[in-house]
Amino acid sequence: MFRTKRSGLVRRLWRSRAPVEGEGDADTGTRGGTAGCCLASKPNPGTEAELKALTYSILKKIKEKQLEVLLQAVESRGGARSPCLLLPGKADARLGQHSYPLPLLLYKVFRWPDLRHSSELKRLSCCESYGKINPELVCCNPHHMSRLCELESPPPPYSRYPTDFLKPPDSPGSVPASTETGGTAYSAPMGFSDSLALQERGEQPHWCVVAYWEEKTRVGRLYSVQEPSLDIFYDLPQGTGFCLGQLASENKSQLVQMVRAKIGYGIQLSREADGVWVYNRSCYPIFIKSATLDNPDSRTLLVHKVFPGFSIKAFDFEKAGSLQRPNDHEFSQQPRTGFTVQISFVKGWGQCYTRQFISSCPCWLEVIFNNR
Repeated sequence: MFRTKRSGLVRRLWRSRAPVEGEGDADTGTRGGTAGCCLASKPNPGTEAELKALTYSILKKIKEKQLEVLLQAVESRGGARSPCLLLPGKADARLGQHSYPLPLLLYKVFRWPDLRHSSELKRLSCCESYGKINPELVCCNPHHMSRLCELESPPPPYSRYPTDFLKPPDSPGSVPASTETGGTAYSAPMGFSDSLALQERGEQPHWCVVAYWEEKTRVGRLYSVQEPSLDIFYDLPQGTGFCLGQLASENKSQLVQMVRAKIGYGIQLSREADGVWVYNRSCYPIFIKSATLDNPDSRTLLVHKVFPGFSIKAFDFEKAGSLQRPNDHEFSQQPRTGFTVQISFVKGWGQCYTRQFISSCPCWLEVIFNNR
């Protein structure tokens, strides 16, 4: 029987759909979700057949070139750059007793089976339609979206650090690599001056610098960031940005090597109008600590777990500025404490772990923001 190219694309897309719980890993709550997010249960055969018929009918109405774009995004799991998939945003599709907008249905099928409402989503800055309002056409590329990590219902406190632990460094001219390293390693002033030298030469000013650490050792030089967004990865098809896989590491620890290999697509760091967002592109959780993620009046700093496919506003410049109070001992002694974000790949740290400090984590990042 003769089969058209369109039919072949539709079949490949259906085979590449996001599995629900019990079928395997998905880019969803099946690999994790924030507290309060319910996981999708395995559908009964009737619902599965209905979903397949509905998906086939929708995909067969999409142009062949658009199907190729969707397939490229889905099969590469967002690793390959793919353009926007502009489709009518007001078109609805009915599944059982529920009616879904066309974009939402495609996001459910190809990324998050447990997705309920568009308010749970955040459009990524890489999307060409980001910040634009088009009442007719909406980008339906599922890998131009991310799930929001809601802090109103925070994940378990993977670590809580009383601010009394934040001791000023012994050297008045040094900047600690981390306020939680236990005083074992320092990254500056030498490292931070690497980035400041760029401005002295008249080059475009940076908005942050990134340091990559393996346990207590910094690997490579500080990476200065001028562009609005940065991909930090170990292995990313068509990847440009900060490639950790190209750094020469002398660490022979099996744990470090295992975690390094799991970084994969890594994270995307993007400066946006409301702050700096971190998008977890990898297949494993990341852990983030930032002073602006917590209540300004709190004496504890939380480490937040961010699952694959989720985004979190990791830093708020306006909020960070308000944290620097003249009578605040922590910020008067360590002026960059509120302008630093720590991110650990795969492994967390804190009271629930054997690793009490981030310097005990196999692979982690320190992001220092420019407050000038």
